[in-house]
Amino acid sequence: MTPITFAIMLMIAVPVPLVLALTAIWYIWESGNTVLYDSFAQKMFAGLENYGLLAIPLFMLTGEMMNEGGMTRRLINAARVFVGGFRGGLAYINLLANMFMAAIIGSATAQISVMARAMTPEMEKEGYDVGFAAATTAAGGLLAPVIPPSMMFVIYGVLAQIPIGDMFLAGILPGLLMAAAFGGVVFVIGLASGFPKGAWFTRREAFSALLFCLPAALIPLAIIGGILFGIATPTESAAIASLIAFLVGWLIYGELKPGSLFSIFKRTAVNASMIVFMIAAANVFGWVIIYEALPQKLAALITSVTSDPFLFLLIVNLVLLFVGMLIDGIAAVILISPILLPIAMNDYDISPYQFGVVMCLNLVLGLLTPPVGVGLYITSSMSGVPSGRILKSLWPFLLAVAVILILLSRFPWLSTALI
Repeated sequence: MTPITFAIMLMIAVPVPLVLALTAIWYIWESGNTVLYDSFAQKMFAGLENYGLLAIPLFMLTGEMMNEGGMTRRLINAARVFVGGFRGGLAYINLLANMFMAAIIGSATAQISVMARAMTPEMEKEGYDVGFAAATTAAGGLLAPVIPPSMMFVIYGVLAQIPIGDMFLAGILPGLLMAAAFGGVVFVIGLASGFPKGAWFTRREAFSALLFCLPAALIPLAIIGGILFGIATPTESAAIASLIAFLVGWLIYGELKPGSLFSIFKRTAVNASMIVFMIAAANVFGWVIIYEALPQKLAALITSVTSDPFLFLLIVNLVLLFVGMLIDGIAAVILISPILLPIAMNDYDISPYQFGVVMCLNLVLGLLTPPVGVGLYITSSMSGVPSGRILKSLWPFLLAVAVILILLSRFPWLSTALI
């Protein structure tokens, strides 16, 4: 009955944290092991006793302060310096700015929300098809869960009990590969559609744009540099980045006022609490996984089909694609990691870093695919473009991601080379 209860609650749109907690309660009652009720609260709290989880609200806080502090506009101007003069330059600017933003925000939904407001009207004004403009912005949001810092990587690192800093390093090459693939898609579509020609900045304008962007560039440098050189942990790097974002937005750009800090802290607390509650509920849901021996049963089933790690990852990709269409990416990582990761590591000798990158990238595709497609609807809401029109222009980008997923599944070194 427990799996049926779990499936019914998901289908009637009960919030995922409640699904996890209520399924665990139902399982305890059904199994008669009522002594577990006494340790239920302790088990939930134990799921949060991980120092790495502090990085989640801190990265969220950094993103909020960056948005309030006017850094988005400066990053877009910096991107214009490098690619603005090419034919279809504004589309490349969109992707490059998304890359810069991904190295700061770490959340696809937050990034899509910010960039859809900033870039879609600009591209429409310069003669781009509005559906393509919105689709490019939405696709660029897929870089956020792969290019570090990534909230999905933080959560996965905690669940997999691997260093979060190494997980961040695992995402660098796949993130650059995705950005290059999206650039290729824009180039091919531009050849077929005849994009408007861009205009290069003058030397003075380029120097000014880069100079004003330098303070904002301190944020990704603090995060990635601190981790790479062993100066700070990911959590400490996130704290430093949020402080830099505040000081830059307040003292240098003058757009972030100390009086707005309360509302920023409140938004961050509300958003982070949902994720933290989900992780706590997943810890008690672990009882169901352990007592039902789900990884072992699933491993026996899959290993009877294939012993090839590549074929296993292709099967997992198909399953995750379906799951990502129905369940939020972060919720899906919390649900699926404890079940599939042991199989990948123990039965197929797959690196947890490779598996994490493949899983997170696959699940985030669900942001842009119906029926749930939260990112698709955020883009539509922020840009005013119908979601059907966005989806029509989005498929080449989704196809590019599918090809990259196959490459990441086939060549482990793409995820592990920098670790």
